[in-house]
Formats: sequence, structure tokens, C-alpha cells
Amino acid sequence: MKLTVYLAGQIHDNWRKEVKEKANKKELPLEFVGPQTDHTRSDNVGEDIIGDQPGSVYKDDAASAINNLRTQVLLQKSDIVIALFGEKYKQWNTAMDASTALALNKPTIIVRPESLIHPLKELSNKANVTVETVDQAIDVISYIYE
Repeated sequence: MKLTVYLAGQIHDNWRKEVKEKANKKELPLEFVGPQTDHTRSDNVGEDIIGDQPGSVYKDDAASAINNLRTQVLLQKSDIVIALFGEKYKQWNTAMDASTALALNKPTIIVRPESLIHPLKELSNKANVTVETVDQAIDVISYIYE
């Protein structure tokens, strides 16, 4: 049985690559999807498709509409969501994706460091599982196949 895993979280480091490598090492039959990780493409997709916008607010709005559509489609097709919260970057998109996943009743694993226990307490309470490391998240998914 192959599962589709949506990887929600910041796009500024290689955590997705780490998840994929660890899943492959365990030979888990997983397909991974997630947000657009090319920041420039994500920011410019509205103008790339719809055309020049009259200002930055309109440019952001056009890009957000298309990015939100993409996220909605991929989240709905996912079997599991891993939402990684790190300490280095703002986590607004991660929180939005995790909340959307939970609203869609998608099984959700939150990965967050100990320092974010308090600010994420309500979200963690709604998630199926909250862990502190990517390894733990992969172990949770691996358990499905035992």
C-alpha cells in the first residue's frame, strides 16, 4: 500500500530531502508532495500566469490564490501530513497547512522542537501525533506498515 505524504513546512532548508532519504532507507512505500519550494516561482506564479499586476498587494494576492489552490489539491489527495515547525523561520504557512489538514480530517504529524511546545499547544492537541524530530515522524509512519 503506497501512501501520499504532504510535507508542510518552511522551504528554506533541506528537511524534505532528509525525510525522503530516511523513508527510502526504511523502504517505505511513500510518495511525497508539498508546497512549491522554489520561493521565486511561488512569489511570481500569479503574474507568470495571469499577467502583470498593478502593485505588490495585487501581485501577492494573485500568487496566493494559485498557491492556495495547489495546496488544497495536494492536501486533499494526501493520506498523511507531516507539518514541520522549526525555530529559525516564521511558521505562518506551516500553521495554515496544518490547520487546513486537520480541518480536512487528514492524519497529521507535527514535528516541533521542545521550545515550541507552548506556542503550538492547541495545534498539537488537535494533531494525531506530535514529535520532536523527523526520525520520530518517519518511525510513526513506519509503524503503519508493521
